[in-house]
Amino acid sequence: MNLPNLLEAKKRNKDKVIKEFYKVNINAKGIGIGKSYYVKTYGCQMNEHDTENIKAMLEEVGFSEVDDYEKADLVILNTCSIRENAHNKAFGMLGRLKHLKESNPNLVIGLCGCMAQEEKVVDEILKKYSFVNFVFGTHNINRLSDLLLENFNTGNQVIEVFSSEGNIIEDMPVKRQNSYKAYVNIIYGCDKFCTYCIVPFTRGKQRSRQPQDIIDEVKSLVNEGYKEVTLLGQNVNAYGKDLDIDYTMEDLLNDVSKTKIERIRFVTSHPWDFTDEMIDVIAKNKNIMPYIHLPVQSGSNRILKLMGRRYTKEEYLTLFHKIRERIPNCSISTDIIVGFPNETEEDFNETLSLVNECKFDNAFSFIYSPREGTAAAKLKDDITLEEKEQRLYTLNDTLNKYFLESNQKMLNKIVDVLVEGKNEKGKLFGYTDTNKLINFAGDENLIGNIIKVKVIEAKTWSLDGEIYE
Repeated sequence: MNLPNLLEAKKRNKDKVIKEFYKVNINAKGIGIGKSYYVKTYGCQMNEHDTENIKAMLEEVGFSEVDDYEKADLVILNTCSIRENAHNKAFGMLGRLKHLKESNPNLVIGLCGCMAQEEKVVDEILKKYSFVNFVFGTHNINRLSDLLLENFNTGNQVIEVFSSEGNIIEDMPVKRQNSYKAYVNIIYGCDKFCTYCIVPFTRGKQRSRQPQDIIDEVKSLVNEGYKEVTLLGQNVNAYGKDLDIDYTMEDLLNDVSKTKIERIRFVTSHPWDFTDEMIDVIAKNKNIMPYIHLPVQSGSNRILKLMGRRYTKEEYLTLFHKIRERIPNCSISTDIIVGFPNETEEDFNETLSLVNECKFDNAFSFIYSPREGTAAAKLKDDITLEEKEQRLYTLNDTLNKYFLESNQKMLNKIVDVLVEGKNEKGKLFGYTDTNKLINFAGDENLIGNIIKVKVIEAKTWSLDGEIYE
């Protein structure tokens, strides 16, 4: 049994990251034959991509997927720890699974992801959730078949969570969500240690994949007919800083663009690492989409300093306007936290001022959620929930005004859209190069293609269009 250790997770050593290649436990082959699985995913795109690996590994040993957890023989919760709400959802699901297991004792339940890396969570599972069969973390997903086999053979609860960063595992099997858009990991972990964020503890230190491994993966996706890749990392802009070669994010973007993949996106960017060279590469390569997610978190320099963000409001705005000016038609979204400890009304108004200047195309806004083990969790939380909720309401009201304004600028424009599927109303939907959702009538055979669509109506969170002949 390997339990998570917060103190170990904080450490950053200078040991070289070793590249390994995935191997399935040969003794686990066939253990899932005749059995079904269901994976519930919480959180970010990294978690979604981890789930694609988990599903492929389960099917490699014989399991088949079902879309109803009540009909599954194996249920895995791939969890997120970024906010308290994600915790509550996962534990709520465990409660439902407990009742299900009472009527089906053979049900196997696993928990993985970022919550599994937290000491408090695993302690709670040991004390209150003995019905959970196995737990593993973010650094040993590749050992899923080993952990399943151990649980099946012994019947004991298996907990294996490594607090050291681990190695980079290449050639992991993957069951992708669709046949035209793909996630590609480029860097794992984060070394920024923003005071509110648990991710550096749950995902470990920055570890970049080798450039050629990434490029080869994208090339194989192109050969398989994929139209779009999203390069993933907790902080993609830091890519390459840990490698022993002179190769950074702008080099990678430039090389990936040469693979002839039709669309390239990347998330998430930290403003501190966003260079002029990156802007130039995005501006000159048409297959790098003019959409950037650039979290600001607050418009107050005092709060930014308490958050450990390492930039000022003025520096963020300089970068923001530089991107707008040098990348034609660029869409920018952001993240904003309200109610951070000690945030005054004046601090909040500075955030509103920044929003009014930037007029973001989209944003994700949240009430501050303390995470145990982070520096911010030690600060006195002196703002009432009522005040936090009022600030969030005011912020969202302001943001929504600019979302609509941004979309209205698209009216009557002809845009390239990657068609992703049909919505609940039977219309096709897809995303523009600037990552705006658009719905329109059309045949299903267009799904997976990039087509031209004319924008005929603008709403706050989406567009309506018609196919442009």
